[in-house]
Amino acid sequence: MYPQVIFQNRKPNRIATIDEYRQSGGYQALTMALQKYSPKEVQQAVVDANLQGRGGAGFPAGLKWKSVADDAPFPRYLITNIDEMEPGTFKDRIMAHADPHMIIEGTILAGYVVSAEKGIIFVRPSYESSALILEREIRIAQEAGYLGQNIMGSNFSFDLIVHRSGGRYICGEGTAQINAIMGMRAHPKQPPPRSTEKGLWDQPTVLNNIETLVNVPHIVRHGAEWFKGLAKTKASSGTKLYCVSGKVNRPGCYELPMGTPLREIIEEHAGGLLPGSEFKACLPGGASTCFLGKEDYDVEMDFEGLKKCRNRLGTGAVIVFDQKTCLVGATLNLIDFFVRESCGFCTPCREGLPFIRDLLWRIEHGEGEEEFIPILHRMCAHMWKSYCAFAPGASMPVTSLLDHFPEEVHEHISQKKCPFKS
Repeated sequence: MYPQVIFQNRKPNRIATIDEYRQSGGYQALTMALQKYSPKEVQQAVVDANLQGRGGAGFPAGLKWKSVADDAPFPRYLITNIDEMEPGTFKDRIMAHADPHMIIEGTILAGYVVSAEKGIIFVRPSYESSALILEREIRIAQEAGYLGQNIMGSNFSFDLIVHRSGGRYICGEGTAQINAIMGMRAHPKQPPPRSTEKGLWDQPTVLNNIETLVNVPHIVRHGAEWFKGLAKTKASSGTKLYCVSGKVNRPGCYELPMGTPLREIIEEHAGGLLPGSEFKACLPGGASTCFLGKEDYDVEMDFEGLKKCRNRLGTGAVIVFDQKTCLVGATLNLIDFFVRESCGFCTPCREGLPFIRDLLWRIEHGEGEEEFIPILHRMCAHMWKSYCAFAPGASMPVTSLLDHFPEEVHEHISQKKCPFKS
């Protein structure tokens, strides 16, 4: 059993209270920061710990905070993102229901580093229970003196609110999320401005995923070297919340050392595949990553390990498929989602994704032609000309289906039907 850092207070049927959080060392990091460390010192500790963003991009959190200039104008804002709508990804919801004060303390510390005056927790609308929990616990934190004016007698003041999303997947994209908070259409900005210079209401704004920020109190308390030592690989640091779903015995969210091999995640922690099932492929980091086949079953699940496989860690959401699963049908299902969730702002995404879906639908339903395959390759290449990462991410399952499972696609076309359906 590996040490539980983020999930150390996780209970089977309820959230951890503020007293339970404090008993485990909660709010000690905030006390230490306000009494002993300058914002620059906390920032450097996070840089030294190599805390990479856990929302999908993997950009180092400390370097993002450093991009807020010392002479940047006020007010400054801090956004904590809990808008996970990627199929197969549910780690943020689990975290909000496990230990909300870890989220609150991590957000306050990030606000302290960048001298933000206000924090906004951005929650997807279907996570209403998470929003209510966070609103209640924020009030409790305020009453305890951890939020508001001159926190714990210091010169630092910070307010925190919960903002419910309008409910579209595109709201998870940084610039679209900023537009959504301001009451505008959730379109990505092009070219994307650096939000740490011009974000909410053209003021400096830092946006981090919830899983990134919950690591900050532990780094402040225990140090950068301790945090790096939690990982299984030298290229990574800390632990990771891996969501596992699909054809496994124990689907769920597991906190494991960053870099834990895929085989171990599936066979030991998720209980292996269902009886009668054999591993065929998985999506290693959510719906916008590439299919990973048997040849990469022992890949180290961190940013560098998956990069070597020409793939991405993404959110660390492992969706497992067995030998009885039609990957053409699975890919069509994913593209249906992306077509529905596109904001329609740019041509490649608005026009290209429905075209890709139509070709896949024809292949799956016995109307496919061999000439569709090069067309799909070209259309997927066009997705990389879009305004944001939405369309390129949507194309990754399609590209990897064509590259790694071509025989399955050809079989659909030659048999004029899906071979997995009786």
